[in-house]
Amino acid sequence: MTDPSDPPAVPDLSAGLSREEAVALRESFAPEEQERIRRTVAELLDLLGKTHTMAVLSAFAFAEGPLRFSDIEADLDIAPNTLSTRLRELTEAGLLDREAYDEVPPRVEYTPTGKAESLFPVFAHLHHWAIEHDL
Repeated sequence: MTDPSDPPAVPDLSAGLSREEAVALRESFAPEEQERIRRTVAELLDLLGKTHTMAVLSAFAFAEGPLRFSDIEADLDIAPNTLSTRLRELTEAGLLDREAYDEVPPRVEYTPTGKAESLFPVFAHLHHWAIEHDL
């Protein structure tokens, strides 16, 4: 028997919920939790909607290890000030870890956190969609 205070089981992203199943899942949470989830989704979409944020996260989703500022800048052709801002925002949001090494010249590497890695299947879904569709 489950405790009524236990949160409902959340299916894996690959489960492919129907609209009705997604609505039922959302409604299964207490109102306060529904509001927290809504607010978190809104904040995430605001962050992801900023110029180049999706491209930066996508670079990490398909990278095989830490990335340096210069690697991202060269691969994505992003202005240094914009890239610096995005990396700082992603770090502050807990999606990237920043490690500075005490070397000359200075070396800084960024790695995705578990929080970011849990978003990476979204990039696979978007790329799969792009294989099948054009805008």
